[in-house]
Amino acid sequence: MVLKRFKGNPILAPIKENSWEAFMAYNAGVIYEGGKVHILYRAQGSKIGVSRIGYASSKDGFRIDERLSEPVFGPDPIADLESAGTEDPRLTRIGERIYMNYSAYGTTTGMECPPKEVQIGITSISVEDFLNKKWNWSKRIYPFPRVDNKNSFFFPEKFDDKYVLVHRIPPHIWIAYSPDMKEWTNQKILMSPKFEWEHFKIGGGAPPIKTDEGWLLIYHGVDRKMRYRLGLALLDQLDPGKVIARYDKPFLEPETEYETQGVVPHVTFTCGAIVKDDTLFLYYGGADTTICVATAKIKDVLKILK
Repeated sequence: MVLKRFKGNPILAPIKENSWEAFMAYNAGVIYEGGKVHILYRAQGSKIGVSRIGYASSKDGFRIDERLSEPVFGPDPIADLESAGTEDPRLTRIGERIYMNYSAYGTTTGMECPPKEVQIGITSISVEDFLNKKWNWSKRIYPFPRVDNKNSFFFPEKFDDKYVLVHRIPPHIWIAYSPDMKEWTNQKILMSPKFEWEHFKIGGGAPPIKTDEGWLLIYHGVDRKMRYRLGLALLDQLDPGKVIARYDKPFLEPETEYETQGVVPHVTFTCGAIVKDDTLFLYYGGADTTICVATAKIKDVLKILK
């Protein structure tokens, strides 16, 4: 197997003494800055509790060196549309800002007995403030209002001076382009469910990683029994809307106890990955309960996509 699980998994688990993360700590966005892996993770105090985002960091990518006792981001107190939680953060650095995409989970203002809805939320922070833990997040953006949409992230560079956004309107992964994050054009389906292990739906995982062969895209697929696995695709380096390769088998699937047993069994779900010393560090949620990491040499990952 190309991907190797860290023997010390899970690397991060709920803390019962902290009410906001007492039950679940999972689905982490990550970014490598200042010699550290910075981890922003989704946390809940109960299975149906409000999702907030916590912070931890690791110098070696495996062992947690620091973890804050309070969340660093949470629902806007005056926005019904994310009153039920801010979920599944993804982090991308573009220039001197770090963008965080998340799923805004809430209700529609003014409804009687309002149903829960989910849509994309976007905010950002300067690299300097992020590294100094000054959580001065920018105004929140909701690019597709009232659209059932999640699993979004940006490419870490612009194309033709446009931001490129990957997102998920079920059951497909979509791509869209914008000069200002307000108007989105050239939107199209990037990938659809294709293999048996992703029969029900697919969605983006970690923001794309640039390689000599193209953009490495790690995504998740859901089968007929609602089991979540991770897959691989390769996008053209100059045209991110073009898929040039796709692995027909799961890259990672629930096998260990911390992946098959938990709040939501049989789930491996990623929101972030980094490359350090030519090694891919893939961070993923195990059974919607804890955070784990697995590694592989980038050259070995690209080999299975050829």
